[in-house]
Amino acid sequence: MRLHRNLCFSVIDGLTLIFNEGNYADKVIQQLLKRDKRWGARDRAFVAETTYDIVRWKRLYAEIAEVKEPFDRDNLWRMFAVWATLKGIKLPDWTYFENTPTRKIKGRFDELSKIRKLRESIPDWLDELGEKELGKAVWTKEIAALNEQADVILRVNTLKTTKEALQAELFDQDIETDVLPNYPNALKLKERANVFQTEQFKNGLFEVQDASSQLVAEFLNVQPGMRVVDTCAGAGGKTLHIASLMENKGQIIALDIYANKLHELKRRAKRNGAHNIETRSIESTKVIKKLYDKADRVLIDAPCSGLGVLRRNPDAKWKLQPDFVETIKQTQQDILQQYSRMVKVGGQLVYATCSVLPSENQKQIDTFLTSESGKNFTFVKDNKVLAHKSGFDGFYMALLERKQ
Repeated sequence: MRLHRNLCFSVIDGLTLIFNEGNYADKVIQQLLKRDKRWGARDRAFVAETTYDIVRWKRLYAEIAEVKEPFDRDNLWRMFAVWATLKGIKLPDWTYFENTPTRKIKGRFDELSKIRKLRESIPDWLDELGEKELGKAVWTKEIAALNEQADVILRVNTLKTTKEALQAELFDQDIETDVLPNYPNALKLKERANVFQTEQFKNGLFEVQDASSQLVAEFLNVQPGMRVVDTCAGAGGKTLHIASLMENKGQIIALDIYANKLHELKRRAKRNGAHNIETRSIESTKVIKKLYDKADRVLIDAPCSGLGVLRRNPDAKWKLQPDFVETIKQTQQDILQQYSRMVKVGGQLVYATCSVLPSENQKQIDTFLTSESGKNFTFVKDNKVLAHKSGFDGFYMALLERKQ
């Protein structure tokens, strides 16, 4: 691979914003990719993937390069040189790469890779927490899997097409996909591609949604004609899946505390041809209380640490703080206590997170079931999805039923 100066400069500019100014990596990369209309697909892929790579391995590369935060541009070029050397890319004769100790870089990599928190490039506190909650053997495998680049997975919108028809249409555009056993509406891209530019996406034939995330709506056991409440709907990835499973029959009430996310959900629902979704912004507890005992199904896709989705959000490792993980557990329990009251007698509730920590998952369910609010519910089943076993995001989901 030959390095191009303008592409490398874009990566350095992006890393400056992410590491030194706290900007979100996905937003920074979106902006970078708009820089030069002449860039082709390979140029854009280089900028996106290299930026994500250096964000993912920040701690390891900084240790090898012997630089400390806040990183000035020279520091970032040294980290870039580490990335290129470890990838086997020949460094060009540029000022930034003068006196790069190629052999020393490889030696330091071998030496530091013996220490898990450095090899996997994570903060000390996170490494300790992961081992404490999952045990040494499982955590070692899980954090390695969470550092792999995520596949691009599509969820076929069955309101508008079938898996076979979409697969054939994408094939005609040189986008090849594989069917995933046990994921009824999923297609996996064989090679990364900008699927958002396709007519199929613009016409609402699919959404991009990880395979593990697709399990949640299925877990909810929805049927056409039901009244379903998605309590933390956000921009509606799971809401739209529920709508397709309900064949547009019945009612879905999508709630969220952020009105701007619900606006995005409305836009996506229109594109998807999902007509049975009503959005309600949670501006006070009245919105929740009006729905007490009214829903056949309630989904609580709870706010969480997001540790299960580090593959697609590698900068979360550096933004996440121990006190946030503690605070979010209290929020999760409060939401469970309050939102569970929307389930009518005989109805069902799914509690889900994109975390792999038992303290955010099964322990929250145990606490709820032994509480006053939870005594009317029985545990039906749960699914602990670990990235190193599934090959997809880490997720948790538990199905509860309100007793007769």
